[in-house]
Amino acid sequence: MRPRVLLHLEGAAILVVALFFYQQIHASWLLFGLLFLVPDLSMIGFAAGARIGAAAYNFFHTEVLPVLLAIVAAWAHHPRVLAIALIWVSHIGFDRLLGYGLKYPTHFKDTHLQRL
Repeated sequence: MRPRVLLHLEGAAILVVALFFYQQIHASWLLFGLLFLVPDLSMIGFAAGARIGAAAYNFFHTEVLPVLLAIVAAWAHHPRVLAIALIWVSHIGFDRLLGYGLKYPTHFKDTHLQRL
């Protein structure tokens, strides 16, 4: 199987797992709908140039922060924060499923997955 297909499948798997756990904690689907696209607000950084835009976008589109947030929220028994972390992970998985990757500081369309 081609690596590009594997990357899309990986994004789908991340999305499905995050949605499964979101459903398991009985979080609000209204909250999910309201916050699902919030990480894309980081694209506003591209108004300040490709380098700042890529840094802002990549900060909000890597799984490290939301996974750490989910771990801390679960440990501290904060279901609303856990829900937000799972929404964030879902967004990233959905982006990867669609082929959107982390940005290079050269241009918005230069990603680690492909040239859009």
